Amino acid sequence: MRDPHHPSPLYHLRLYFLLLRAQARSQQVYRLSFALDALAAALITFTEFMAFVLVLPRFGGLGGWTLPEVSLLYGLAELSFVVMDMLFGGFDAPNMSQQVRSGSFSTFLLRPLPLPLQVFGSDFALRRVTRVLLAVGIVAYAVSGLDISWTPADIALLVGSVLGMTAFFGGLFVIGGTLTFWTVESVEAMNVLTYGGRSLISYPMDIYGTFLRKTFTYVIPAAFLSYFPVLHVLGRPLPDGLPEWAAFLPLPAGVLVLTLAFAFWRVGVRRYVGTGS
Repeated sequence: MRDPHHPSPLYHLRLYFLLLRAQARSQQVYRLSFALDALAAALITFTEFMAFVLVLPRFGGLGGWTLPEVSLLYGLAELSFVVMDMLFGGFDAPNMSQQVRSGSFSTFLLRPLPLPLQVFGSDFALRRVTRVLLAVGIVAYAVSGLDISWTPADIALLVGSVLGMTAFFGGLFVIGGTLTFWTVESVEAMNVLTYGGRSLISYPMDIYGTFLRKTFTYVIPAAFLSYFPVLHVLGRPLPDGLPEWAAFLPLPAGVLVLTLAFAFWRVGVRRYVGTGS
């Protein structure tokens, strides 16, 4: 018999969806405002994508990559990051900093619910769903324009890439949010890694200089997240003589980063002492 003091994971999952439902309802109270916010969110992705759609054909490609190939990289990165932003928005440094500064984070600690679950459910930006749909459309456009005989293994590899990137950038959000337990100032260095890293992996890594490419391959393993899987799907060799199995590392790498991030989070929570208000 299950201990009633230790609810099942399904019970926690149900609570999480209830929190998301409450968030979604509150955001749709003012429907016109919500629609404008959703449209503005979609325009971010649309204008960025159209910028290189209009320019790339004039130069015949980007570092030997065609428009559909670059679109696949961009679409995967955008889809992963926007999904992550919806799920992990509560951990984003500005949000967590505001919670810590105001003392409202203390209310999470008083509730009989798992702390991460409450933070996950504290900021779910439903308006970003338009960016998710647009990113899916970009990936579909890329897939339709590639002359590839798709196999289940290829599809599984790209799905693993999306999940790995979501976990990887989610881990960076958790780390950035945890740092606010020590300082409530904006953690600019984490913004460079999260938003800058997302922009960097949206394009082929071989267009960057050697130092930058190697840094984001062997120091910060961003190249493993989407660039290597896409190279494998396109039938191209991995750089620096890396073995083919390196293309299958995005999901394990993402899960590892997320696991370490939550270990750091637990350290930060023990450090938190409240504002005294």
